[in-house]
Amino acid sequence: MTKTVEIEIYGQRYTVRGEADEEHVKRIAAYVDQHMRGLAVGMKTATLPKLAVLAALNITHQWFESEQRRQQDAADVERKAVGMLDSIEEQLQTSRTR
Repeated sequence: MTKTVEIEIYGQRYTVRGEADEEHVKRIAAYVDQHMRGLAVGMKTATLPKLAVLAALNITHQWFESEQRRQQDAADVERKAVGMLDSIEEQLQTSRTR
């Protein structure tokens, strides 16, 4: 069911329509707002479009790093699982030959 949520980011009000839970949309908007405000502190001239693009780049960078860590963690788990299975198979073969 499509929902309409009113949010505010960096002093601008927006209406967002979609399937997501209202609280989820508001948490995302608050995250973006916080990011933009944090960037604005260190800038001499902080226009809304410039802040929005910089926030999008920073948030995307964070997501890419998180995704890379997730993929590395999944590969580590896979490698350890294969090692454990190999060890179990060795133990089973050893116990069968006794």
